[in-house]
Amino acid sequence: MTMLEKLAKQTAIYGISTIVVRFLNYLLTPYYTRIFDQATYGIVTDIYALIPFALVLLSMGMESSYFRFSTRAEEEGGDVAEGKRKVFASTWGVTILNAVIFFAIVWLLNMPIARAMGEAYVAHPEYVVIVGAIIMFDVATMIPFSRLREQGKALRFVVLKALNVLLNVALAIGFGVVGLYATEFGVGWVLVANLISSIITLLAILPSTERIVPRIDRKLMRRILVYSLPLLISGLAGTANEFIDRQMIKYLTPGDAIEAMSELGLYGAIVKIAVVMTLFTQMYRLAAEPFFLSGFKKEEFKEANAAAMKYFIMASMLIFLCIVLFRDLFALIVGRDFREGIGILPVVLASNVMAGVWLNLSFWYKREEKTRYAAYITFLGLGVTIALSFVLIPSYGYRGAAWVRFVAELSMVVVSYLLCRKHYPIPYDLRRMAEYVVLTIAIYFASEFALGIVSHSAWLAINVALFGLALCFAIWREKIDVKALSRATIGKFRR
Repeated sequence: MTMLEKLAKQTAIYGISTIVVRFLNYLLTPYYTRIFDQATYGIVTDIYALIPFALVLLSMGMESSYFRFSTRAEEEGGDVAEGKRKVFASTWGVTILNAVIFFAIVWLLNMPIARAMGEAYVAHPEYVVIVGAIIMFDVATMIPFSRLREQGKALRFVVLKALNVLLNVALAIGFGVVGLYATEFGVGWVLVANLISSIITLLAILPSTERIVPRIDRKLMRRILVYSLPLLISGLAGTANEFIDRQMIKYLTPGDAIEAMSELGLYGAIVKIAVVMTLFTQMYRLAAEPFFLSGFKKEEFKEANAAAMKYFIMASMLIFLCIVLFRDLFALIVGRDFREGIGILPVVLASNVMAGVWLNLSFWYKREEKTRYAAYITFLGLGVTIALSFVLIPSYGYRGAAWVRFVAELSMVVVSYLLCRKHYPIPYDLRRMAEYVVLTIAIYFASEFALGIVSHSAWLAINVALFGLALCFAIWREKIDVKALSRATIGKFRR
């Protein structure tokens, strides 16, 4: 089995399961956008944009550190199992400590935090406390989930993730059925559902830790922090860059607070329509991160990364076309009142593609432990986001935010590629990747042209043909044996 085949199969395994799990989670989007108005859904969008930032801050880059130092334990020899246990205990211990301290601060300062977050939270500072608790329990599960990935226990990983999502969805819909969202506590019940599912998930994953006690080895942690702190800084900047657009909409949109939250709700709903692209990037990351941070020889790494980038671009372009050509179908994910923003969908999708390309470009400096480059690149993206937000959002609202995000992601990709070319040249097949990008753009504009001159039913038929053309071209160009790949993936699941 080649390295690339191994990555493809792991991506497919994580992919199929992640799509199923995330699809269940995204069932809440059509539900919430049909029972909440734009401003109320804006609160949900706002809160769930802040949570990832807190998770990155409190995890301190320990997920990547766990993968890297587990590999080091293998390379150094000796009692490998004990070495890995020590890495797990230390990384888990420091993240739990961070989470507990964070929750204590949030609990003590909930009212000042509520005032800083806006009028909607001043009336319900308990929202802030519940969010703090959700973050604490989610952080506590991060390293155990990473350990399952490192051990190749994809099935257990997926089952536990599915448990979290199923509980959250069931509780959230159940609370709506019994009328709790109509009470004064309102959208707070969304948070309660999440908190309950997070607590149960932590309890469910504890047996997989094999009774390892979280314990920080100071000597080991000093080595880990040298590796992880640049990742923490870059992670904060990267997450801020990914989610700060929501905050910029909230604070820079002209008008009152309700109007700003309505814009935020609209933007958040359209971002959710791009769910398939987001899922693909997430499932690829789940498989690729432990894969590329394992003990490859330099030339093997370069070969695998170059091939992975090509196939990532190919798959991303197909997903992009699938969503934009059949956007009427994907628009049903959100309520009717939220569909007016569908025009930004291609821009949001293109931004997600750029994020995936940057992920591929980041593996070389993580492998070489030159993680300072991550900080340089992500701060560049954050600077572009902040500067352009002040220019575009006051005039164009959520539409401007979509373009800000795309330009920021593109700038990070360009700089990442130039750094890679200078310090760690990887033989990316630029010509082949450009073919897929150019074909995708041509098909998109051909579809838009056809929309203006034919009936809607004829337009859909044309789009089916155009998508089939793109898919057949990719299979032919890469000589992909679809049957063999399917058999191999199914066989992996059966084992």
